[in-house]
Amino acid sequence: MPRKAGRRPGMPDLWSLGAAGIGLVVLAPLLSVLWIAFHPTENIWPHLMATVMPRYMAATAQLMLGVGVLTALAGTGAAWLVVMYRFPGSRYLDHALLFPLAVPAYVGAYALVDFLDYSGALQVSLRAVTGWRTAADYWFPAIRSPAAAIVVLSAALYPYVYLLARAAFREQPGGSYEVARALGAGPWGVFFRVGLPLARPAIAAGVALALMEAVADYGTVAHFGVQTLTTGIFSTWLTAGNAGGAAQISGVALVVIVLLLSLERISRRNARFHGSARQARPVSPQVLHGWRGWLATGLCLIPFGMGFVLPVAVMGGHALRHPESWLAPGLLAALGNTLMVGGTAAVLTVAAALFLVYGLRMAGRGVPRWILPVTALGYAAPGAVLALGLLIPLAALDHRLADAVLALSGWDPGLMLTGTSAAIVLAYVVRFFGIAQGAVDAAFGRVSPNLPLAARALGRSAGGVLREVYLPMMRGSVATALLVVFVDCVKELPATLLLRPFNFNTLATRVHELASLERLGDAAPAALLVMGVGLAAVALMARTHR
Repeated sequence: MPRKAGRRPGMPDLWSLGAAGIGLVVLAPLLSVLWIAFHPTENIWPHLMATVMPRYMAATAQLMLGVGVLTALAGTGAAWLVVMYRFPGSRYLDHALLFPLAVPAYVGAYALVDFLDYSGALQVSLRAVTGWRTAADYWFPAIRSPAAAIVVLSAALYPYVYLLARAAFREQPGGSYEVARALGAGPWGVFFRVGLPLARPAIAAGVALALMEAVADYGTVAHFGVQTLTTGIFSTWLTAGNAGGAAQISGVALVVIVLLLSLERISRRNARFHGSARQARPVSPQVLHGWRGWLATGLCLIPFGMGFVLPVAVMGGHALRHPESWLAPGLLAALGNTLMVGGTAAVLTVAAALFLVYGLRMAGRGVPRWILPVTALGYAAPGAVLALGLLIPLAALDHRLADAVLALSGWDPGLMLTGTSAAIVLAYVVRFFGIAQGAVDAAFGRVSPNLPLAARALGRSAGGVLREVYLPMMRGSVATALLVVFVDCVKELPATLLLRPFNFNTLATRVHELASLERLGDAAPAALLVMGVGLAAVALMARTHR
């Protein structure tokens, strides 16, 4: 690509400097957390290790183990059934099993507690049928428990495993299974000896993604009273007022996330297998008749029902019984705030990703290539960690700016960053930059390099090539990235709770606040709006894969 006139060889241009600057902004909150952790105002690390840290780490490990096992079983089992067999409803379940991605885990937690609690529909029906009068007349498992949190998180996160495992099973040549059956392998033998070994890297990658989301979760574990590393960050920072201790807990959470991210990267690197033939025959699904077919349908309906049907039914029932809640004060403002911060963050995130990826491609070796994968760490980091890494530096910058304006003009502007929604937007940009970056980088890779070279030879500038060549050919990928980032912004809870200004609610924080006060009827409209937005993204994803 021709070098811009007037710039000496080896001198970085605007694209290179901009790419490096964006990478630094995305990494700044994580670096800030590490700095605060190693330079706390009051070092309470020994106290944390002697009191709460063992409990936080044990609860987090228990949560990861349970979620890892359940998501692997549900996601892999459902993917194997819909790919390898035909049974009643299999064509619909193929896409419907992705729907739980539209439901935030905290909404599933509120719905499960409402359904199974003493005053919930299930226990009320049991007492009506059996004649029991009080809770002393029968035994019912505890609802607010670590086991319930594991079930809810698994029901919300298994689609990560299902999506990757389904693609892995479909990419395998059908002849491998036919040979295994000809050699006498039964259904279980085909799965364990052929299907599972070939799909193991994809399954491991999906489980790693689910575990990262489980570690980052706050709403679900807080509702069930499970004290994980994320809830420890909230309590140490907000209740104990010790930012240094919260940063040290965040550092431990980051170590866990980096280990999971490394596992996911290694799994993706090894998730490629090559068939012996140029055009291998696809898998031919077998038809399951009778009770076997209905058993397969029932097994697939279990995670779909827990992850999607139950939350939608509970929230929809409350919304129908309380139609006035759609006109409740604050709902319209929360919707407007959500659209404002989510839309702004989505546009800024995708624009920054475009600039970064294109800048790195323009710079060649002028900018280190490790910037691209490292900037994806923000997506893996819990929202509470990013909020801590943003709020303290932004507050310090706010005070310096206010002092400077006061000294120059005599007017005190107050807090210009931390006192507004700008901090939330910045947190969203950092948190979901990895999603936009991955989509944009893949879209750039699909454009033939001959087209931009021809445009540059015809005198187009670097910006002109991006505007006139790349963007028209990447319009669909950019639109998809905008939608997915916006949906994730709508669902984000921990960072929004910590960074929002006073009297500022989004749909997610409104659901959390009202559900925490046991006002699920008032929370239902906001929850349905969040799920509706998420369902639009899932429908687009299903259409793309189809």
